[in-house]
Amino acid sequence: MTRIPFTQVDAFASRRFSGNPAAVMPLERWLPDDMLQVIAAENNLAETAFTVPLPDDDEADYELRWFTPAVEVALCGHATLASGHVLMKGAAVRFRTRKAGLLEVRRVANGYELDLPAWKTEPKPMPESVAGVGGAPVETRWREGGYTLLIYESEAEVRALTPDFRALSLHGDILFIATAPGKDTDIVSRVFAPGAGIDEDPVTGSAHSLLTPYWADRLGRDRFTAYQASRRGGHVDCRLAGDRAVLGGQCVTVIEGMFLL
Repeated sequence: MTRIPFTQVDAFASRRFSGNPAAVMPLERWLPDDMLQVIAAENNLAETAFTVPLPDDDEADYELRWFTPAVEVALCGHATLASGHVLMKGAAVRFRTRKAGLLEVRRVANGYELDLPAWKTEPKPMPESVAGVGGAPVETRWREGGYTLLIYESEAEVRALTPDFRALSLHGDILFIATAPGKDTDIVSRVFAPGAGIDEDPVTGSAHSLLTPYWADRLGRDRFTAYQASRRGGHVDCRLAGDRAVLGGQCVTVIEGMFLL
């Protein structure tokens, strides 16, 4: 029997049972991909993060991969933040990923900073996406790789959305991001990914890779506050630093144990 350390972390959360839960499972070496996928399905969380140490890599401390219960994803912010929370021994920890490059989690006074790529979007009409998400966005944008950004006039519109998850799932592994100016924070968002096995994601770091450059340009400043208005909810501090989106947040450990394989 193989024992794999297991930690469940509420990421982008200042208290338990808020933010986005992620499982962090450090490995000594990679298991077969189909085994990683069934473990993630067993965990049944939005994401399970698997790491393997890189002792001979001058740029990164660990290789990092993320799996939903259904698929491996190209980038997951909240599970990266959770991995930093679990694995960090000093001031920072660096991760090498297969599709998102080098990522870093740094310790700061009020929690952590997560360094992600800042991804720009392009205007694109997407009537089928709008029909599936609902409401009447004033702008629709797209990024290759499976990211749809829908901009609404008000926070109330974003909160009132009742997406057709079955219709959205037919688009495949697409992240649908609904956003608007906020009332208590600069912006709000909700994120839907039914094609990846997640109807509504509680707090999505990768979505803020797109939201940060978009809203920094629209607000005319490189720092702003964000709230993802899911049922659990979570706050994200956003900062645009060149071609990087730097996200601030806290983490709370809720489960520690061993996964028996």
